[in-house]
Amino acid sequence: MNALQAVLFDLDGTLADTAPDLAAALNRLLCIEGREPLAYAQVRPWVSHGGRYMICQGFDLATEDPQVAPLCQRFVADYAAHIAQHTRLFPGMDKVLAHLEQQGLPWGIVTNKPTWLTQPLLTEMGLAQRAGCAISGDSLVAKKPHPLPLVHACEQLAVAAAHVLYVGDAQRDIEAGRRAGTRTAVALFGYLGSQDAPESWGADWLFETPACILEKLLGAKD
Repeated sequence: MNALQAVLFDLDGTLADTAPDLAAALNRLLCIEGREPLAYAQVRPWVSHGGRYMICQGFDLATEDPQVAPLCQRFVADYAAHIAQHTRLFPGMDKVLAHLEQQGLPWGIVTNKPTWLTQPLLTEMGLAQRAGCAISGDSLVAKKPHPLPLVHACEQLAVAAAHVLYVGDAQRDIEAGRRAGTRTAVALFGYLGSQDAPESWGADWLFETPACILEKLLGAKD
């Protein structure tokens, strides 16, 4: 096995805990539409599936329902206006990033979040200048689970895919990483739902906490 020389992270549910701001935006829209707000625990597992999925679940609408698109536009606009109000790095992730930087190991982000949301969020969190790359869902002609974003990120970091670890909290993250040739790990602390079975996704590792990522970086030469 190859020594790890760089780490790539999914954004929502892996690097940053964005669910509080996304859930708040959904609940504000629900209230405006005369509906009851939803419990945070119910909304949290929806976040990794994107805004459209959150609208469909929150309003109990089919994907093809014509109400979805305008509701999604309002939801995303509200979220953008409060994009980093409650969002933080997951506890312990600051130590992971600090270790990587201290060791001179590059790290970056590969997310399906669009650029117009990704960049303001990273700027607000003070990460924009620290990340070696930030590949968004609209940066290229394909997004995860297609491997292209991971391949492009490895090229930007100038590290061969075999020496890169990609950490994500969704099956498409692991699929994309495996197809790109990176090592892969599931962030079990992310936005997994009860129906998810991460042990079946074929990842190299399952990390319970960001501290487990740090342990792997500190101890592994594989």
